[in-house]
Amino acid sequence: MPSLSAATVADDTLFDWRWQRAEADLIAPLTRLYGGRVEMAAFRDRLRALLRAKWEARPADLRALDLRRDLNPRWFMDQRMAGYVFYIDRFCGTLKALPDRIPYLTDLGITYAHFMPCLKPRPGDSDGGYAVMDYGAIDPRLGDMDDFRAATAALREAGISTCIDMVLNHTAAEHDWAMRAKAGDPFYRAFYHVFDDDTLPRQYERTLLEVFPNQAPGNFTLDPEMGKWVWTTFNAFQWDLNWANPEVFLAILGIVLDLANAGAEVLRLDAVAFMWKRLGTVSQNEPEVHDILQAINQATSIAAPAIIHKAEAIVAPSDLVPYLGAGRHAGRVCNLAYHNSLMVQFWSALASGRTDLMADVLDRHFPDAFVDAQWATYIRCHDDIGWAVTEEDAERAGVTGPGHRAFLSDFYAGRFPGSFARGGDFQINDATGDRRTNGSFASLAGLEQAVELGDPRAIDLAVNRILMGHALIAAFGGMPLIYMGDELGLTNDHTYLDDPDRRGDSRWMQRPAMDWALAASAPLADAPHGWIWRGVRHLLAVRAATPELAGTVPTRILKTGHDRIFAFRRPGLDGTMTAIFNFADNWQRIAVEALGLDLAALPPDLITGTAPTADGGDLVLPPYGRLWLRAAFD
Repeated sequence: MPSLSAATVADDTLFDWRWQRAEADLIAPLTRLYGGRVEMAAFRDRLRALLRAKWEARPADLRALDLRRDLNPRWFMDQRMAGYVFYIDRFCGTLKALPDRIPYLTDLGITYAHFMPCLKPRPGDSDGGYAVMDYGAIDPRLGDMDDFRAATAALREAGISTCIDMVLNHTAAEHDWAMRAKAGDPFYRAFYHVFDDDTLPRQYERTLLEVFPNQAPGNFTLDPEMGKWVWTTFNAFQWDLNWANPEVFLAILGIVLDLANAGAEVLRLDAVAFMWKRLGTVSQNEPEVHDILQAINQATSIAAPAIIHKAEAIVAPSDLVPYLGAGRHAGRVCNLAYHNSLMVQFWSALASGRTDLMADVLDRHFPDAFVDAQWATYIRCHDDIGWAVTEEDAERAGVTGPGHRAFLSDFYAGRFPGSFARGGDFQINDATGDRRTNGSFASLAGLEQAVELGDPRAIDLAVNRILMGHALIAAFGGMPLIYMGDELGLTNDHTYLDDPDRRGDSRWMQRPAMDWALAASAPLADAPHGWIWRGVRHLLAVRAATPELAGTVPTRILKTGHDRIFAFRRPGLDGTMTAIFNFADNWQRIAVEALGLDLAALPPDLITGTAPTADGGDLVLPPYGRLWLRAAFD
């Protein structure tokens, strides 16, 4: 091989090397998807040309980041990674104002900033920004693409990676592609699922589920301009893309790479479970979805290898694992996926005070590690909570699925006797009786009610529930994501009812505006927001210094036989960390031997820096107590 200078490699050869690295894993899924629809040699050439063009347009500083990430491909699995999720307007107003708030993020220990939908949405109701009208433009209320580039560059300089939403399942009905389809352009009409009459839609509906049964029942909409039916899984103004059309793949991939070239380092791939349609099924989690995701992942590893992908797949446990790679897709699809089951099981255990269901589900359904992928762990987000507890899992814990789901809905709506929660129902399904739940972390955990009552003990319990949740997601395995305001204990916001574009969507109650006065006082405040903020900041600092909490370290659920305590082990190269959580509102004891620990050599608690409380052969934990016990190897 002829000698090559570093400059020559960077400018002329890296693309070819990366193509050679990824080609087999890129073309194989595309052949499965489209081999019967297009001539694959020609399609391959078009794809390579697209990737080359986007690579050539990639800014020099991002090419340098590509090289860094090539040398450290598991960068996102480092224990120093911690995420913060926010709506730009609710956090700081505009993109221009965002750099001024970076010190707040870095002081908290944040290395990953997720901008909630910021691309140009349709006017009026846009499903919280998930009905995108123009993928190449920023919502003008937030700024423009130059502001986006400047903000992402400032974050990158501060060591913070930017994540943005890329909606894959659908576009707004006002998107240029949809408008061309309405006008009769056959090329763009094939971008969507369009039917001349409702014969096929009615056949599909026999097995499809409803996402928004109250506000948008059904899955199809009759468009009055075309006089034809369109597949609209979510809302009438969100048209599902036809991923069986290879032109859709190329068009979306071009957008993905443009966003990467503007500074996005993580793409949250929205509504991925719904991307492939199949008659006679629920048209969710079909095998072709994982081929599409692998092809997107492998394509971007060629033209923008600095970026990674996060799957937004809020699905049953049995369907969730493949989004991080299983079978032939292992190590080749998404790098992150939301651990929806961990979130649901946290709230389930908190309401019931019992951890047997939680331990069983998390142990039985999920591997202890993935190939070049990890969880995104969270307790709350912008969305509602769907009580994803299956009949089988519930029965193994001695309850029924419908009964337990109804209990959780009632508990977190504040209807169940003795509930500490202040939440609300969302999307009541009259056919099944299921109800989803809205509410902020703090309100669901009891802080809103406790402060209103002025009850010091109830406030203390609520704060400890919140800090236990943060300790859980920081230690479990994966990157913890903090939803804006949760580090301050912000409670439900009902001002959305005054906004005609928002009042029809009660999820806005858990999307309060940032309280900067509260944030400024948090470092010294002797009040719940100060206790929570300092507690979260400390947890992230301890996490960053603990290599056993990296995403490369497996998470092994401990079956202790104790139905009030949840525990797991993180066995690393230099030591093992055992994490223990008391989900009861009273003191609990657990035998040290049940945790596989040595009573004569109990390690200190990393969170407090002190020895854990032991009595005889037992560890003793206060209400909602949490321990991180790290035993170093000799």
